[in-house]
Amino acid sequence: MNFRAPRNDEFELNVTPLIDVVLVLLIFYMVSTTFVSESKMELTLPQASKEVPSEPPDKIDIAIDHQGHVFVNNQALLNTQLDTIRRALNDAHKSGAEPVVIISADAAASYQSVIDVMDAARQAGLYKITFPTRVRADQ
Repeated sequence: MNFRAPRNDEFELNVTPLIDVVLVLLIFYMVSTTFVSESKMELTLPQASKEVPSEPPDKIDIAIDHQGHVFVNNQALLNTQLDTIRRALNDAHKSGAEPVVIISADAAASYQSVIDVMDAARQAGLYKITFPTRVRADQ
Protein backbone atom coordinates (compact mmCIF):
# COMPACT_ATOMS: atom_id res chain seq x y z
CA MET A 1 0.00 0.00 0.00
CA ASN A 2 1.18 3.35 -0.92
CA PHE A 3 0.11 5.91 1.67
CA ARG A 4 2.25 8.72 0.40
CA ALA A 5 0.72 11.48 -1.57
CA PRO A 6 1.98 11.76 -5.07
CA ARG A 7 4.89 14.22 -5.34
CA ASN A 8 4.11 17.22 -7.37
CA ASP A 9 7.45 19.02 -7.15
CA GLU A 10 7.51 21.72 -9.76
CA PHE A 11 10.87 23.29 -10.30
CA GLU A 12 10.69 27.11 -10.34
CA LEU A 13 13.51 29.10 -11.76
CA ASN A 14 13.74 32.65 -10.40
CA VAL A 15 14.74 34.73 -13.43
CA THR A 16 14.64 38.13 -11.72
CA PRO A 17 18.41 38.24 -10.95
CA LEU A 18 19.13 37.04 -14.49
CA ILE A 19 17.03 39.84 -15.96
CA ASP A 20 18.80 42.37 -13.71
CA VAL A 21 22.22 41.22 -14.90
CA VAL A 22 21.16 41.27 -18.57
CA LEU A 23 19.74 44.79 -18.24
CA VAL A 24 22.90 46.06 -16.56
CA LEU A 25 25.02 44.56 -19.34
CA LEU A 26 22.73 46.07 -21.97
CA ILE A 27 22.91 49.53 -20.39
CA PHE A 28 26.70 49.26 -20.09
CA TYR A 29 26.97 48.30 -23.76
CA MET A 30 24.71 51.17 -24.85
CA VAL A 31 26.62 53.76 -22.84
CA SER A 32 30.06 52.61 -23.96
CA THR A 33 28.95 52.48 -27.59
CA THR A 34 27.68 56.04 -27.35
CA PHE A 35 31.03 57.27 -25.99
CA VAL A 36 32.95 55.57 -28.75
CA SER A 37 30.86 57.12 -31.51
CA GLU A 38 31.02 60.60 -29.96
CA SER A 39 34.79 60.53 -29.63
CA LYS A 40 35.26 59.74 -33.32
CA MET A 41 35.80 62.92 -35.30
CA GLU A 42 36.25 63.31 -39.00
CA LEU A 43 38.47 66.23 -39.89
CA THR A 44 39.61 67.61 -43.19
CA LEU A 45 42.97 69.15 -42.44
CA PRO A 46 44.26 72.15 -44.38
CA GLN A 47 47.09 71.67 -46.80
CA ALA A 48 50.36 73.55 -46.92
CA SER A 49 52.97 73.82 -49.62
CA LYS A 50 56.35 72.23 -49.22
CA GLU A 51 58.11 75.37 -50.37
CA VAL A 52 60.36 77.00 -47.84
CA PRO A 53 59.37 80.64 -47.41
CA SER A 54 61.97 83.31 -47.77
CA GLU A 55 63.42 84.79 -44.61
CA PRO A 56 61.22 87.51 -43.18
CA PRO A 57 62.89 90.89 -43.66
CA ASP A 58 62.37 91.95 -40.05
CA LYS A 59 62.84 89.18 -37.57
CA ILE A 60 64.03 88.67 -34.02
CA ASP A 61 65.55 85.28 -33.24
CA ILE A 62 65.11 84.11 -29.66
CA ALA A 63 66.74 80.88 -28.51
CA ILE A 64 66.09 79.12 -25.21
CA ASP A 65 68.47 76.34 -24.23
CA HIS A 66 67.66 73.36 -22.02
CA GLN A 67 68.86 75.23 -18.91
CA GLY A 68 66.51 78.17 -19.56
CA HIS A 69 69.14 80.67 -20.77
CA VAL A 70 67.71 83.16 -23.27
CA PHE A 71 69.56 84.42 -26.36
CA VAL A 72 68.22 87.32 -28.46
CA ASN A 73 69.75 87.47 -31.95
CA ASN A 74 72.55 85.13 -30.79
CA GLN A 75 73.47 87.34 -27.81
CA ALA A 76 73.05 85.89 -24.32
CA LEU A 77 71.02 87.85 -21.79
CA LEU A 78 72.33 88.43 -18.28
CA ASN A 79 69.25 86.90 -16.65
CA THR A 80 65.83 85.60 -17.57
CA GLN A 81 63.70 88.22 -15.87
CA LEU A 82 60.81 89.70 -17.86
CA ASP A 83 62.27 93.23 -17.79
CA THR A 84 65.60 92.05 -19.21
CA ILE A 85 63.94 90.09 -22.00
CA ARG A 86 61.56 92.98 -22.81
CA ARG A 87 64.45 95.50 -22.97
CA ALA A 88 66.42 93.20 -25.27
CA LEU A 89 63.37 92.83 -27.53
CA ASN A 90 62.84 96.60 -27.58
CA ASP A 91 66.51 97.09 -28.53
CA ALA A 92 66.23 94.51 -31.30
CA HIS A 93 63.01 96.11 -32.59
CA LYS A 94 64.18 99.47 -33.87
CA SER A 95 62.58 99.62 -37.33
CA GLY A 96 59.05 100.83 -37.98
CA ALA A 97 57.73 97.50 -39.29
CA GLU A 98 56.63 94.87 -36.81
CA PRO A 99 59.18 92.04 -36.88
CA VAL A 100 58.42 88.35 -36.62
CA VAL A 101 59.61 86.87 -33.32
CA ILE A 102 61.02 83.39 -33.88
CA ILE A 103 61.24 81.47 -30.61
CA SER A 104 63.50 78.42 -30.89
CA ALA A 105 63.28 76.48 -27.66
CA ASP A 106 65.11 73.30 -26.79
CA ALA A 107 62.77 70.32 -26.38
CA ALA A 108 63.91 70.02 -22.76
CA ALA A 109 63.42 73.75 -22.01
CA SER A 110 60.86 74.50 -19.34
CA TYR A 111 57.40 75.57 -20.36
CA GLN A 112 57.66 78.55 -18.01
CA SER A 113 60.72 79.97 -19.79
CA VAL A 114 58.91 79.86 -23.15
CA ILE A 115 55.85 81.56 -21.62
CA ASP A 116 58.10 84.23 -20.09
CA VAL A 117 59.58 85.02 -23.51
CA MET A 118 56.10 85.16 -25.08
CA ASP A 119 54.89 87.44 -22.28
CA ALA A 120 57.89 89.76 -22.70
CA ALA A 121 57.25 89.92 -26.46
CA ARG A 122 53.62 90.83 -25.81
CA GLN A 123 54.69 93.55 -23.36
CA ALA A 124 57.10 94.90 -25.98
CA GLY A 125 54.23 95.13 -28.48
CA LEU A 126 55.34 92.21 -30.62
CA TYR A 127 52.48 89.92 -31.60
CA LYS A 128 53.83 88.02 -34.60
CA ILE A 129 55.36 84.97 -32.93
CA THR A 130 56.31 81.68 -34.52
CA PHE A 131 57.96 78.46 -33.36
CA PRO A 132 60.24 76.57 -35.77
CA THR A 133 60.12 72.78 -35.53
CA ARG A 134 61.75 69.85 -37.26
CA VAL A 135 60.10 66.95 -39.04
CA ARG A 136 59.83 63.78 -36.98
CA ALA A 137 62.07 60.98 -38.13
CA ASP A 138 59.43 58.26 -37.56
CA GLN A 139 57.02 59.64 -40.14
